[in-house]
Amino acid sequence: MTFASAGTLGVVPGRRGELLAHLTRRSDVLGQIGCLAYEVGVSDDDPDTVFVVELWESSDAHQASLTLPEVQASIAAAQPLLSGDFGGFRFNVVGSPLRD
Repeated sequence: MTFASAGTLGVVPGRRGELLAHLTRRSDVLGQIGCLAYEVGVSDDDPDTVFVVELWESSDAHQASLTLPEVQASIAAAQPLLSGDFGGFRFNVVGSPLRD
């Protein structure tokens, strides 16, 4: 079952551009491990927040990704840019009008 995660990442003031560059850097590994979409966005109304929406083949694929050295290194590199304010939700996708 497809798994989705939508969240917010609080950013250290003035460092949003660095985090955006880091999160949007090309990663072939994500596609190989079951990530179907990884979308990063911003809102002019909240300059110290980055929004991330992830779509995975399954919850298990998402969990397994967190154990990979490449993913752990990416998380570690992003941590100094984060304020510690996080939000969001996760769910199992039950369907879509865009596909059968």
